[in-house]
Order: sequence, then structure tokens, then C-alpha cells
Amino acid sequence: MPIHDWSHVDPGIFHDFHQAWTIEIRNALNSGLLPPGYFAMAVTSAEPDFYTHKANRIAIKHRLGQVVAVIEIVSPGNKSGVHALRSFVEKADELLRKGINLLVVDLFPPSPRDPQGIHKAIWEEIQDEPFQLPPDKPLTVAAYSAGEPKTAYVEPVAVGDPLPGLPIFLDPDTYVPAPLEPTYEATWAKCPEALKEAVEGVSP
Repeated sequence: MPIHDWSHVDPGIFHDFHQAWTIEIRNALNSGLLPPGYFAMAVTSAEPDFYTHKANRIAIKHRLGQVVAVIEIVSPGNKSGVHALRSFVEKADELLRKGINLLVVDLFPPSPRDPQGIHKAIWEEIQDEPFQLPPDKPLTVAAYSAGEPKTAYVEPVAVGDPLPGLPIFLDPDTYVPAPLEPTYEATWAKCPEALKEAVEGVSP
């Protein structure tokens, strides 16, 4: 399913979709995508923005409770100000430095605070290397392996593109494909018509 343009709707509309999408991803991972001994949980963000604070991220854990990977779906609140973006970037950096793998999905175009997108903002904390978003692909899906050396796999995308199935790393040698496209499609199918009309710019 093509990615929708979420940049023109109220943050509360994306928040509703974000919450439902998170649960679809969790359910897909727990329905056979993860190998034995691993499970996914939706956990609440601790960011200060109203919607961001109430948003879920997904933590993948080993049966002993150790978090091995986190999936973050960027919300408008994560880019709403210098402090909000800095908080998000520092959290991503902290996870990677602790050896926790990361998948970041950003369906919002760059802001003045992340002019080359969320990946560039995160990766600058890890190492200094050039990166530039293609002008026609301003959205980002990025998978990070927290092994040594830390590695990033970045897929720039645009409104209208399908979501890529980048890897969710469980350790440096083990990963599962992220079920982003089918879960996005399943979430959209369950959205109320009024929400779909708002996102698609259709007058009721």
C-alpha cells in the first residue's frame, strides 16, 4: 500500500494510526516472525510532548527479559522543537551504545531541525560520514545493528511508495524482516472512514 501524506493532518490523527499500527506490528512479530525465545511488547514512550508521551514503541525481548531491539515510529512531536528532536536522537544513541538494535520509521519530511532527515541526526552521534536524502525521497526507514562496528541500513522513501522490509536485528548475525508494509495496510483497512478522508484530503 502506498505511504500516505501524514504531514497535513492534525497530529492526533496520526497518533491514532500510530497506536493501532504499533499493535499490528507487535502481533505480526509474535505470530511467528520472531524466532523461539523472543517476543515483542508495546511500551510507552517517555517523551515530553503530549502525543509523543502517549505513543507506543515496540521492544523485542529475549525470554529472560533482555531488550534486544526497539522499533520507533517517529511522530510529529519528535520533531516539534529542538529539545524534542534532541531527546529522540539521544535516546536512539543511548540504545545503540547499550547494544540494543533499532529500527526507525519516519513518515514525516525533514524539519529545520533535521534537514537531512532523522537518520542523519541519529548517525551523527555515532560517526561522521556524509549522508544526503534524495530530493524526491524525503521520508526515511532505517535499520541499525548495534554490533561492532555499528551499521546503518537506510531506505529513503516518499509518499506513494510501499514500505520496505528492512531487517530488525536481534543480534549482529540474526535478524527478521520488519513487517511494515502488511501491518500498515492492515491498520489502514481498519481505520474509520472519517480518518481516511482526512488523510486522503477527501471532503465528507
